[in-house]
Amino acid sequence: MMLQTIKMSFKALLLNKTRTFLTMLGIIIGITAVIILISAGNGAKSLIINQVEGIGSNLLFVIPGGSGKSQFSAPAQASGATVTSLTSEDVKALQNKDLAPHLQYVSPEVRGQFDVGFGNQDETAAVAGEDENFGIVRQITLSEGEWFTKSEVDGFGQVAILGATIKDDLFGNQDPIGQLIKIKQLSFRVIGVAEPKGLGPGGVDQDSQVTVPVSTAQKIILGINYYSLIQIQVKDASSLPAAEDEVTKVLRSNHHITDPNKDDFTIRNQQDALTLLSTITSALTLFLGAIAGISLVVGGIGIMNIMLVSVTERTREIGLRKAIGAKRKDILQQFLFEAVTLTIIGGIIGVVLGFLGSIAIAKIGNWSPTVPVYGILLAVGVSALFGLGFGIYPANKASKLSPIEALRYE
Repeated sequence: MMLQTIKMSFKALLLNKTRTFLTMLGIIIGITAVIILISAGNGAKSLIINQVEGIGSNLLFVIPGGSGKSQFSAPAQASGATVTSLTSEDVKALQNKDLAPHLQYVSPEVRGQFDVGFGNQDETAAVAGEDENFGIVRQITLSEGEWFTKSEVDGFGQVAILGATIKDDLFGNQDPIGQLIKIKQLSFRVIGVAEPKGLGPGGVDQDSQVTVPVSTAQKIILGINYYSLIQIQVKDASSLPAAEDEVTKVLRSNHHITDPNKDDFTIRNQQDALTLLSTITSALTLFLGAIAGISLVVGGIGIMNIMLVSVTERTREIGLRKAIGAKRKDILQQFLFEAVTLTIIGGIIGVVLGFLGSIAIAKIGNWSPTVPVYGILLAVGVSALFGLGFGIYPANKASKLSPIEALRYE
């Protein structure tokens, strides 16, 4: 009997192919949207977290200027103010293993923006002053040449390392190693070219950046005696809280600060940034999935609507089947099966389109396509549930029709 019910259900669906397709369309669009949006959310999350992790591991950033009582408040420097609270004495104290045993590398930084020229080529670029450990701390590798040495940092060496983009802008296909470039009318010898790195902290394009020894940038190019940032690599992730305490104690002692609310520096923890970004992107993914879920509900309502119309159109057929012996459960099964069939077929098509759409979106967004299994199961499970839920009412209505009244229906 069940086989007969299935055959009749398929026959009824195939009799109105256009209506059957349009009924499924809502479910197809809903499931496709759910899978694409969940995949896009996960892809964007992976891209952002990979970029943050790509700047190095187990990092602390010490920024000049306090941020008040809230850990999420921006330091004064972020508002454009010039804060001179970080000095070479701070760096020396932080490099003292007796005072800060959990710190592995302490790397000061200054930066500015200048015209950088070679021959007739002239580009405005960010110029960063770093020390000999910067490449290790920030996991920057060179495609050619070598990093500057401690003696070049201590001796105000006029050497430079180019980002991949600025190298192409200035030299094209020429070999830049050994060539002289001009920064603020000063000559610098190119000794290395960095591998493409993308965006760094604060959205800085590291590939368009020129890196020179921090002493040269600080004293000769900028003419200042303070640092704009101190980057610290901690020995391991478990040492981050202890290292943060050590940095705080050292700087408060150096700056004679007794009230923690009057700190003239701000410490940012890379792990905190990762946790915050992960929370934000997960919430965004959930939000996008919820929006797409609304289209699934609309699709389910469409199925119920069409099934009600179908019951009305097939009233005489229902009466005839009941008159020749069909029971209420047979009618109920048939209409319920039709509703579930519509959602399952629509779900399968939606999964395929969602998978293909996720690959296309990933190529546009430049991230790896990630179609989570839970997203597919959730979309198909919800659509099947909607098929049952929205199909029960019209199926129940059809099964309750009196055969005599149904046969008299015009």
